[in-house]
Amino acid sequence: MDGQQISTVRVPMVEESEATGVTADLYAQIKKTTGLPFVPDMFRLVSAQPNLLEAVIAGYTGIFGEGVLPRATREMISAWSSKINGCPYCVGTHNWFLSQFGGSAELMQAIAATNEPEELPVDARTLALMQLVTQVSRAAYKITDEEWARVAEAGWSNEEMLEAVFTSALFAFINRLVDGLGLGASVAHSRVSQQPDTDTEAVVR
Repeated sequence: MDGQQISTVRVPMVEESEATGVTADLYAQIKKTTGLPFVPDMFRLVSAQPNLLEAVIAGYTGIFGEGVLPRATREMISAWSSKINGCPYCVGTHNWFLSQFGGSAELMQAIAATNEPEELPVDARTLALMQLVTQVSRAAYKITDEEWARVAEAGWSNEEMLEAVFTSALFAFINRLVDGLGLGASVAHSRVSQQPDTDTEAVVR
């Protein structure tokens, strides 16, 4: 679907071949950040307004640039939060990235198929963090100090928990953007999820 307008999308998307000026510069930045040979359509959704595109890029780079959590953990949180939020497009995209950073096929399948963090094939320490980010997606206002302390007692630092919550919260925004503008109805719309492992040579690690 590279270079093609997806029929369900409700807004105009600037083709890479037609991008000029600021938009062309932002497209180049996106490809450098993702390590992909094309601009994922999630970014192209807001390409008609470069100021909005800059905001999306800033959030994405904040999560997937340097971080305190392993990249695989950030991708797991992104894919799982997308599953909880009902966004197949983002589940497929970030399950693919998860596979690039060492995520197992069992974990990816569980993210796509299950609905509770307890069903994920993760250890007790990771489960505590995934329970927290699940609550961020479902009812963040209900998180208590006791629940936060429980995750800390499982072995996570405040810096790691902050990054996990930020990642989950940002994906609540991204999922709603993708769904609201008509891109998120199917994993088949994700060009990223259809990439073979050898198609990316410079994914930021």
